[in-house]
Amino acid sequence: MDGKIWLLMRSLQLTSFQAYKLRVTHLYQLKQHSILVSVGQDEHGINPLVKVWNLDKRDSGNPLCTRIFPAIPGNKPTEVSCLSVHENLNFMAIGFTDGSVVLTKGDITRDRHSKTLTLHEGTSPVTGLAFRQVAKVTHLFVATLEKVYSYTLSIKEYPKIELDTHGCALRCSSLADPSQDSQFIVAGDECVYLYQPDERGPCFAFDGHKLLAHWHRGYLFLLIRDAKSPSKTGFGSRASSPTDKQLLTIYDLDNKFIAYSAPFDDVVDVVAEWGSFYILTRDGKMFVLQEKDTQTKLEMLFKKNLFVMAINLAKSQHLDSDGLSEIFRQYGDHLYLKGDHDGAIQQYIRTIGKLEPSYVIRKFLDAQRIHNLTAYLQALHRQSLANADHTTLLLNCYTKLKDSSKLEEFIKNSESEVHFDVEIAIKVLRQAGYHSHAVFLAEKHMHHEWYLKIQLEDLKNYQEGLRYIGRLPFDQAESNMKRYGKTLMHHVPEGTTRLLKGLCTNYQPSPDTAEKDSVDRSTVSKANSEEFIPIFANNPRELKGFLEHMIEVDPCSPQGVYDTLLELRLQDWAHEQDPERKKVLQGEAVSLLRSDHTVFDKALVLCQMHNFKEGVLYLYEKGKLYQQIMHYHMQNEEYGKVVEACKRYGDQEGCLWEQALGYFARKEEDCKAYISEVLHHIDQNSLMPPLLVVQTLAHNSTATLSVIKDYLINKLQRENQQIEEDERKIRQYREETAHLRSEIQELKTSAKIFQKTKCNLCNSPLELPSVHFLCSHSFHQHCFESYADSDAECPTCTPENRKVMDMLRAQDQKRDLHDHFNRQLRSSNDGFSVVADYFGRGVFNKLTLITDPPGSKTVGSLDVNLQRDLLIHTKRTC
Repeated sequence: MDGKIWLLMRSLQLTSFQAYKLRVTHLYQLKQHSILVSVGQDEHGINPLVKVWNLDKRDSGNPLCTRIFPAIPGNKPTEVSCLSVHENLNFMAIGFTDGSVVLTKGDITRDRHSKTLTLHEGTSPVTGLAFRQVAKVTHLFVATLEKVYSYTLSIKEYPKIELDTHGCALRCSSLADPSQDSQFIVAGDECVYLYQPDERGPCFAFDGHKLLAHWHRGYLFLLIRDAKSPSKTGFGSRASSPTDKQLLTIYDLDNKFIAYSAPFDDVVDVVAEWGSFYILTRDGKMFVLQEKDTQTKLEMLFKKNLFVMAINLAKSQHLDSDGLSEIFRQYGDHLYLKGDHDGAIQQYIRTIGKLEPSYVIRKFLDAQRIHNLTAYLQALHRQSLANADHTTLLLNCYTKLKDSSKLEEFIKNSESEVHFDVEIAIKVLRQAGYHSHAVFLAEKHMHHEWYLKIQLEDLKNYQEGLRYIGRLPFDQAESNMKRYGKTLMHHVPEGTTRLLKGLCTNYQPSPDTAEKDSVDRSTVSKANSEEFIPIFANNPRELKGFLEHMIEVDPCSPQGVYDTLLELRLQDWAHEQDPERKKVLQGEAVSLLRSDHTVFDKALVLCQMHNFKEGVLYLYEKGKLYQQIMHYHMQNEEYGKVVEACKRYGDQEGCLWEQALGYFARKEEDCKAYISEVLHHIDQNSLMPPLLVVQTLAHNSTATLSVIKDYLINKLQRENQQIEEDERKIRQYREETAHLRSEIQELKTSAKIFQKTKCNLCNSPLELPSVHFLCSHSFHQHCFESYADSDAECPTCTPENRKVMDMLRAQDQKRDLHDHFNRQLRSSNDGFSVVADYFGRGVFNKLTLITDPPGSKTVGSLDVNLQRDLLIHTKRTC
């Protein structure tokens, strides 16, 4: 009442300055600026003044007063009832007891940058003012004792809306923060109303006479006078006596609970500052209310089992997910202990992602709570946090409950994202006997092996399994046919054979009609047909068809295909009884043998196993095994064919006749005709010595001397003729040798007269110088030098001499080849002739070098050096 304004620092230190001469009636401290707006009186009467103070600037130690102006609307003297300033310092509103509202627009701290106008006029005193700023739109709420209004200040005409037909007492209105959408709060005696700029919002029933309403940080402060206290009339409300008890209650409207409530004696005002609430009483006391931290609040609520309230509080305080999860867990535990399993599971579901699922699962493993467990597991899968064990457990729950609809809903979810391990689900469904569901999952998610395993092993649906394999890509179709081929061949042989034919030639999946256009036909994929032969183990007819198809389509098929087909054809031939059909099968087998794709050894073994004569003989002939051909005929005692084989192959292998003679010699049957024929061929080709022939036939008791009489006579006659021819040649060689000896002796002992008149090379008359040789050949020297290869050899005799020398050198070289001599001796029918030939080459001669002393004469030196002297020529120059 002395006109001073007191300032309280955070350290609770009080300072003051003289603002008015008489008294201060209203103060308004801006939150975002160090600006204080006051209303007071400097003189007696009704003349309120508005002063704007800058607390950061000083004037003689006091805050600087930047503006002073009278507050009355027009010239009507009236008291100020309330005051409000916009935080942007562009608007200030003053309410009066006569129902007028004066608006100052512009910079409120300076006179020249602002203007003042009367915004509202009425008959009821103004009890509350509040500015609301949302985006770029500014509103002013006006509360009187009778009504509530809203003005839009961002529009030039300042349009007005009447929001309600009842008002409030002085200081019983406030503006909520953005958490409540910045609504205007009006506290009546029965309810607290919230207003939007264009309509009334929700209301809360708080009974009792309201003395003060205030809003801060999500809390509504209501000061209510005790109902038992006597009432006294005053401006806009009933005044309270000094002994009145007043109840201060703090409400959390978001979470619907009372945060604080306590009685006080004659409260002057409630101020929120420095994170606490300060309560001023008329007796000069100040109380401070400090808000508890969130964790303490939650613990208090937990003790009272107010979990829903705790959850709402935690959300309003923006508690992290871990903290919320812990509240949900405790709430779930509380409901579980109370026996509310349905409610508990709902809270546990909200902990998914933070709380270990096993904590919840263990609580609901009882069969009576399987529905709750199912709900939790479903939520776990929806959030894609389930592992294989959870999937197994959920599917087991479905199967235990026999809830096919839920099961189908779970596995046939149309969403693209799968929330469970498909393979585990298939296993569980298969074990539980839900084969159709397992098949659906396997086909939908392309688990081909599981699909086929269920279809073929469980459902025995072989036709469907075969169709499914035919739709798979090449690699998977090949592997699955190797795995299930025998089973499919046993039950659907025709379809399986058809699929294998395609798989081993040019495989293309058989897609659905809608997908046919998208199949890539450019790539060629074919499997190794030999690997699928074991599949046909019990189906020879299908195997034969498959193999014949393969060699027809792909002549370069693996070797095993041809070998197996040959074996099948030989088996059919061996078991066939119809002669005509047997002949056809024989032709098929032989044609396969004649192809270039059969392996000799394998084919021969197969033919011998089935006693397939034509094939055996063909292969012997192909392999040049002529002795085996003859032995085969010998084993079958086909005498004529033995002789025929000797005739056909005797030129390639001469010992066949000898073996044939030995074969017939061992036979006790009358084989004279065959023996005579064999002897004839042996005699014609001199294949055996006569003594060996006689010794061979001596073992046969039926072969008499008459069989070999002609053979022996012919042999002796030819040998006599040969002896006579040899003796004639011996005489001839002896005569030639004697003649040569005499010529050599003559050359060595007597002079040689050269009487040649012509050159032996050019046939021109000889002229000096000339060259003469002891062989009686003479040459011009220039002709000799032109044609002679050596100065010591006669050009005319050189070719013949060289032939003789080459023969001698060849004999010298060959006489040391012992292996060659032994081989010739073993292979020759007449070993004596081979030995005689090597005697002639001098193999058995012992070379002795004799050095004669000088001047001595060696007897027989002419004989020792006969060959050498015949080839020595003397060159003389005339």
